[in-house]
Amino acid sequence: MEILLNIVLLLVGFVLLIKGADFFVDGAASLARKMKIPSLVVGLTIVALGTSSPELAVSISSSLSGANSMAVSNVIGSNIFNLLIVIGGCAVIAPVGITKDILKRDYPVSIAAMLIFLVMLLIGSATGGVLDRIEAIILFALMVGYITWTVIAALKERKNAAEEKEEKPFIWWKCALFIIGGVAAIIFGGDMVVDNASALGAAIGMSETLIGLTICAVGTSLPELVTSISASRRGETDIAMGNVIGSSIFNVLGILGISGIITPIDVTLLPDGVSHDMSVLTNTLVDCGVLIGVSILAYIFCLTTKKVTRAEGVVLVGCYIAYMAYAIIRDVVLV
Repeated sequence: MEILLNIVLLLVGFVLLIKGADFFVDGAASLARKMKIPSLVVGLTIVALGTSSPELAVSISSSLSGANSMAVSNVIGSNIFNLLIVIGGCAVIAPVGITKDILKRDYPVSIAAMLIFLVMLLIGSATGGVLDRIEAIILFALMVGYITWTVIAALKERKNAAEEKEEKPFIWWKCALFIIGGVAAIIFGGDMVVDNASALGAAIGMSETLIGLTICAVGTSLPELVTSISASRRGETDIAMGNVIGSSIFNVLGILGISGIITPIDVTLLPDGVSHDMSVLTNTLVDCGVLIGVSILAYIFCLTTKKVTRAEGVVLVGCYIAYMAYAIIRDVVLV
């Protein structure tokens, strides 16, 4: 009975996260338009933050509750899911194109961000596995620099673009309700997901790392999945790729940066706050390596034909299935 309750509350938490992110994006975008902020800039900043806010809520809640490995594995798992399932699945529907800017700027930044985090984990503390506040501040500063770089480039391109159509009338109370309600839903939903995913995983013998890589990662990546599949069905496949790469960058630089600033992250620290498990660090480093590897694989696909074909999409989805099988077997062996 308790497990059934955990499942119900977990699903409620996911609904709150996803709908909260939708409301937040709508409200913030409406406010930005009222303040005459270009819609292109809104898309590069507010929308990117909104689609990644479920991951942010879960990772912050996890680190504050002492579930450090879940905070990190949620980000890694979400990025792996985005690259292999979101891009791969969209490519199966229709070949996913990639713009020159993403190919030359955004995609390399996403790979570099993961490499930087991997190095930080390796050098953190005497034995590794720690993201301290200074390193977290560096990650966050890199995210601010990336957003600034992207916005400046976007504003330059916008000079030659056509004027935007007149937007809907601004309703201040509705905008405020969407922003405040969205943030509240994200916060409460994040807490519910972490608490019930942890309880459910513990009841069936799953480790924090596996919970983060599977249940939390898939659930918090639903906004990216829905957005990208919807874009692919409309033939706007470049949006699908841009959504995934932008979210992946924010997940590493923004979410891990903010989480680490709030409280330093030690992936080896167990929930009791005292004991350490160095095997968790080994698994986390392997997962980071897998993420970097599949990122490079998908990047090679993009470089060859400037798109991800259906056959390549099948390969990416197959890689995810194989990786999940490995992660589950690894968890069973450790237990």
